[in-house]
Amino acid sequence: MTEQNHADGRFDEGIRIRREVMGDDFVDAALSRNAGTDGEDLQCHLTETVWGSVWNRPGLDKRDRSLLNIGMLIALRATEELRGHVRGGLRNGLTREEITEAVIHASGYCGAPAALSAMKVVQEVLVEELGPLGE
Repeated sequence: MTEQNHADGRFDEGIRIRREVMGDDFVDAALSRNAGTDGEDLQCHLTETVWGSVWNRPGLDKRDRSLLNIGMLIALRATEELRGHVRGGLRNGLTREEITEAVIHASGYCGAPAALSAMKVVQEVLVEELGPLGE
């Protein structure tokens, strides 16, 4: 990754927060998948700006940011990113019920197709992370 903006500390802080929320496996996979490619600079930029600046702002805690991200990713139908952020939401203290309710809430604003698509991903992650409902 380029070193152009690393001096201000945003990259290091961004990596710390990104790993805390998304987990080492997710972050390592994203960085290694893009190492030496045209996407490497994008990973660096996102780590510095989204994770090192936006996620580091006062005013919202990580739990609230996770809930917002789940809603926005449902609206965008960004199911691959949603998968990671459901896991991040669980790490940040969201419950199974809150995540499910977020999908139901989004259905009223984003439509049934977006909510149904999101729920498939959410269900997979919840079962992987928490086990089947009722256990």
